[in-house]
Amino acid sequence: MQNQFSRTQLLLGKEAIETLTESRVAVFGIGGVGGYTVEVLARSGVGQLDVFDDDKVCLTNVNRQIYALLSTVGKYKVDVAEERIHDINKKCIVNKYQMFYLPQNADTIDLSKFDYVVDCIDTVSAKLELIKRCHKLNIPIISCMGAANKLDATAFKIADINKTKMDPLAKVIRKKLKQLNIPKLKVVYSEEQPLTPIDDPNISCRFHCICPDKDMRKCTERRTIPASNAWVPAAAGLIIGGEVIKDIIKKAGTLRLNGDEK
Repeated sequence: MQNQFSRTQLLLGKEAIETLTESRVAVFGIGGVGGYTVEVLARSGVGQLDVFDDDKVCLTNVNRQIYALLSTVGKYKVDVAEERIHDINKKCIVNKYQMFYLPQNADTIDLSKFDYVVDCIDTVSAKLELIKRCHKLNIPIISCMGAANKLDATAFKIADINKTKMDPLAKVIRKKLKQLNIPKLKVVYSEEQPLTPIDDPNISCRFHCICPDKDMRKCTERRTIPASNAWVPAAAGLIIGGEVIKDIIKKAGTLRLNGDEK
């Protein structure tokens, strides 16, 4: 019988769809990149999604984030995500965590529950904590490097962290992982040289934060405000989502090879 995943099943096969239905994936950070990653996972039939973010939708998110609309400004992103996921797949179990994942609260999350973890966090200390814990537990993780201040959506590559270049965030993470004796990490990164954002006091959040009231991360307390657009973060999120789907079914042995029936 046809359903919303029929076209995907024509490509991946029934066994792969069943694998995805039984899978549980966590996405940490559901902004410009993470929101599109969740979109791929939901539309591919992943049976259980855990979304982590403490932000409310801000007007300045509307230019790039899938959950950001004029009608959702002021709403928590995890709430908007849950509603959208269920509008795609009512059977998907959504676990939402209105929180920023940090070293201080990392013990409250049992990462061993997840088949795959997606890191779309934008702070180095939190990214490292998540990567470190997944490494210790042998939980598959993919991490997004820098997607801001860039124009070329075709410059993204999938690689081990040790093979990245031209990405300032990847350089920092690579150095830290060596210190932690973590030998590898799957990442999506861009080889495009980032641009320097225009620091215009008339429109910069650094001077006039218009985010809905929240307890953390006021924009006026940030040293720089990253510039972004509609297509680059989205491309990164779509790439990550596809990698997660392929990795899950490959690990389960339900990935079609050379056109074989599954």
